Parts: sequence; C-alpha cells; structure tokens
Amino acid sequence: MPSSSPPARRPLPRSLIDADSLREPLSTFDGVDEAVWIEVIRKMDEVYNDLLQYEVALEQKNAALEDSQQFIESVLSSMSDILIVCNRHGAIQEVNDSLRRFIGQEEEALRGRPVSDLFADEASQQRARDFFSAARPATVQDCELRIMGRDGSPLPVSLNCTPRLSGTGKLVGMVLTGRPVGELRRAYHALRQAHDDLKRTQQQLLQAEKMASLGRLVAGVAHELNNPISFVLGNVLAIRRYAGRLATYLQAVHAGEQVSTPELERLRQELRIDRIMQDLTPLLDGMTEGAERTRDIVDGLKRFSAIDRRVDEAFDLTEVVGRAVRWVTRSGLRSLSVKVDLPERLPVHGSSGQMQQVLMNVVQNACDATAAGDRPTLEIAAEQRDGMVTVHFSDNGPGITPENLARLFDPFFTTKPVGQGTGLGLSISYGIVERHGGRLEAANRPEGGARFSLSLPLVQG
Repeated sequence: MPSSSPPARRPLPRSLIDADSLREPLSTFDGVDEAVWIEVIRKMDEVYNDLLQYEVALEQKNAALEDSQQFIESVLSSMSDILIVCNRHGAIQEVNDSLRRFIGQEEEALRGRPVSDLFADEASQQRARDFFSAARPATVQDCELRIMGRDGSPLPVSLNCTPRLSGTGKLVGMVLTGRPVGELRRAYHALRQAHDDLKRTQQQLLQAEKMASLGRLVAGVAHELNNPISFVLGNVLAIRRYAGRLATYLQAVHAGEQVSTPELERLRQELRIDRIMQDLTPLLDGMTEGAERTRDIVDGLKRFSAIDRRVDEAFDLTEVVGRAVRWVTRSGLRSLSVKVDLPERLPVHGSSGQMQQVLMNVVQNACDATAAGDRPTLEIAAEQRDGMVTVHFSDNGPGITPENLARLFDPFFTTKPVGQGTGLGLSISYGIVERHGGRLEAANRPEGGARFSLSLPLVQG
C-alpha cells in the first residue's frame, strides 16, 4: 500500500506568532496581561499543528482505502467463478464480471433485482428464494441450479451460498459463488481419464515384470513338466507292447475250433497275458497321475502369466509357496538348500497367480543374494496369530545395507547390475500384498542375512 509523506508544516502568520507586533494593541486592553495573550497564541499554534496531523492521517487512510478498493475490484474482475452479493432480502447489490459475461447483462440493470430472477426455471427460482427465507440462513454447498445464459438457454451452475455478517455479527446479506457444471464435468472427466491411464500403466508394468519373471523360469518349468511327461510316455510305450501281445492272443481266441485249448493255454503263458492284465491298471493309474501333474503345472503357469481381472478366489498358500520354490530353484541356483517348514494347508483369499509372483520374487532375491556364498541356504517357516499367517523367508546372504533397506520397495530401485533387474519386482509385490490386506516387510537377521516376512489374513472357518 503506498504511503504519503506528511506535508511540510505550513508557517503560521506573523500576526499569530510575533508578540512584539501586538505589544502596543495588547496594552490598550485594560486588565489583560501580555503573557495571557502569548499563551493564547501558543494554544492556537498547537491546535493548528494538530489539524495538520489529522489532515496527513486522513490523506494516508484515503490512499489506503483507494488501494484496497482497486485491489478488491481487480480480484472480482479476475475471478472465473461467478459472484453475486445480495442483501438479506435477496436483492442484488453487486456482481462480478464473470456473471455479467455469463448472462450478458450489465451490473446497473441487475442491481436491486431479486436474485431469483437470474434463474431459468421455477424450481431453481424457488430454491434461490429459499436461501433467504430463514431468519438465520445456513451455508449451502454445491447446489446445482439453472441460470439463464446470455443466449437464452438454461445453463447448470453449481452454487455455494454463504451468509454475510456485519462487524457486530448481524446478518446483512448473502454471498453466492458458483461455477458452470460443464467445467466441473470436464475437469472430472480429465481426472478420471488420468486415473484410468494410470491404472492401465500400472497393469502393464505388472504384466511386464511378470513376463520377465516367467522368462527366467522357463528352464524350471520345463524340468517340472519333464518328469510327468516322461512317466506318461514310458507307460504308453509299455501299453503299446502289451497291445501287440493282446492282439495276438485275441486272434487265437477268435480262431475258435482251429486252435485247441492246450494251444491257447500255451500261448497265454508265452505272451504273459496274466501279467499284462495285472500291469494295465497300475500303468493307467500312472498315466492318469502324470497327466494330472502336467495339468496342474500348466494350470499354475496359466494363473501366473494371465492378467488377473478379479481377486476373489480361495487358494492354499502352502501349495503356492512350494510351486514357487520348485520353479525358481530348478531354473536358478541348483546348490541352494531350501528348508520349508509350513503347515499342511494355509487357506487364504485372493489371486493365487499374483501371490505366486510375490513369492517367486522373494525366493529369486534370496537365490541372487546367496549365490556368492559357500553354502547358500533359504529357510521358510510360518507362524499364525490373531487370524493372520506370517511366512518368513530367511537367507544366509550378506544382508541389506541400512541405506538400501529404506528404499527396498521403491519403484525402479535395484542393486543388481544393468540388465539383471528392473527394480519393479519388490515394488509390485508390495502393492499386491497390500491389495490382499497383508504386509510385506524386510529386515536383517541378527545372525546375518536378510529376512522377508509376508503376512496375510487367513480364511476363517
């Protein structure tokens, strides 16, 4: 606020301050001492000085008032939201430029009119009148009414109405502010679009990390599939040999009278038909078991690699831990000794594919951390408490440095060389566990090495 320098003191007239010039006239008044007149003149001088000071103060306050008025006018004219100031009876006292542009009318034409006249339909007009009907109107937030636009079309506006009080707290009117709903809807649409884009990007990062993990585990999956497939193939070859013998024997049986009973008995012993019949059931059972194991492996692989749409299935955490350990160890560090001490079943709720990704990341990190050790070891144990299960993954590696421990779950943070890690594994795993209502934590063991703890709620009953 600009300040005005006090004006120079105006010199008093010589006739007011020169007592010598008044000595002769003063002596003409009998009974009046000269000192009295000098005191009168001094008092007049003080009064004049006070008047000058009051004038300076008044000029300064007037300048400050003009600055404040200009500031308020500039703020009102710069507002993008509409502003209407009314008295306590609902008559318009002042509006801003935004409203004038919005409805196409000047302030002079609006001043003194009921504010309800601005609205396009009877419902909006009645709602506006209700703002002023109570003796002590309350604040109104986000009330959508329709104002008549400059082109004559009704436009929806979200209004806020706030009581305006005097310095003594007496109600003197209401202040209405608002914004066209179209702008709010566009802003909401932009926000929702950004949120959807973020969710798609997050899903793409999740799938990219999952595919990277899947690529590292191809060898382990191939080895896992090789055993049941080899088992089924061996049984198929045995059954094929048996099929040839059975065909020979059945031809002799169907020959009827041409082959005697002793001849059939000799052929039955030679072809070992009785042994074939005894072996058929175990061979078929073995093939069924091998096919089921292959199906389970492929099913687990599909659940792991698929994009999860919903997280609403019950699954056994013990089974998922075992599968994750098998896949990682058979594709990575073969010398890693894994000791698993888990209950037979740990029923939890969520996505088994997403949880397998978490567990494989944790086991893979343990493999990488212990690779340089003499006897790499990973111990997996669980404890249950208050409806929660906590699975601890403890390795005998070098542990985690304090500065890295604080950033371990940050996106794109990794201590691995370039090309060996994206820095997304633990970050994505942390988010997955949180969405399952659990926690994923990391710490250093007192005896050395790192410990990751996965906590999830158990399925009750």
